[in-house]
Amino acid sequence: MTAAFALRDATARLAAAGVPDPARDARLLLAHALGIAPDRVLLALQDPLPATAAARFDAALAARAQRQPVSQITGQRLFWGRSFRVTADVLDPRPETETLIAAALQRPFARVLDLGTGSGAILLTLLAERPEATGLAVDLSPAALDVARTNAESLGLAERATFQQSDWLANVAGQFDLIVSNPPYIAAAEMADLSPEVRDWEPHLALTPGGDGLEAYRTIAAQAPAHLGPDGQLMVEIGPQQGQAVAELFAAAGLHTARILQDFDGRDRVVAAKRRI
Repeated sequence: MTAAFALRDATARLAAAGVPDPARDARLLLAHALGIAPDRVLLALQDPLPATAAARFDAALAARAQRQPVSQITGQRLFWGRSFRVTADVLDPRPETETLIAAALQRPFARVLDLGTGSGAILLTLLAERPEATGLAVDLSPAALDVARTNAESLGLAERATFQQSDWLANVAGQFDLIVSNPPYIAAAEMADLSPEVRDWEPHLALTPGGDGLEAYRTIAAQAPAHLGPDGQLMVEIGPQQGQAVAELFAAAGLHTARILQDFDGRDRVVAAKRRI
């Protein structure tokens, strides 16, 4: 059986399972099974599919048909041009989170705090882009911190990043030029409407705080100002309908010049505020 035949069969199999964009996912999973980059698949299509690769491909397709995310199956996700390890213990880094990265890089910073770090994608990307900066990543989940540490090591950033288990800022000491977070923000009533890839496979602790989805922002607004250095900035990712509410929480906590920033689709995605000097 050639790789081309296997790819056609896989695309039909994923389509029958209701997987969105089955052709793309089949191609990515074939690359994973062959151990090659996705952009090399075309060159391999006329070759016979080795038995070991065929077995890996079949297992990957079975998992995807159950709506397990591709990133969890392959164990990797590209974010800001770098590859991050992804497991079921962390959120899959999403393209819209790059809005937060772009905004953070517009200002100087030397010391960064990442709240609810997950895979570490936000902190480690910022450190990679600012070679003189150092940072602290906190998460309530020890398993998530293990993933983040692994990513720091693979990216050569372990010497500039530290990791700590903490319920938000409860165990955090010191001040920072920049505090960032992509906290859980999905309201309890919205969970049922999420795609199976998110609802059934990603950690609920990182998806929703329950209730109206704003509880994490209330905690961050109460705790973060004391850890911002002079002219320090707080930046958080938000759900598209939460911008005004989060900006008001930050203003009530004594922060100022709260800005609501849009992602590449024009949706509210980030709220940024500064400490009053």
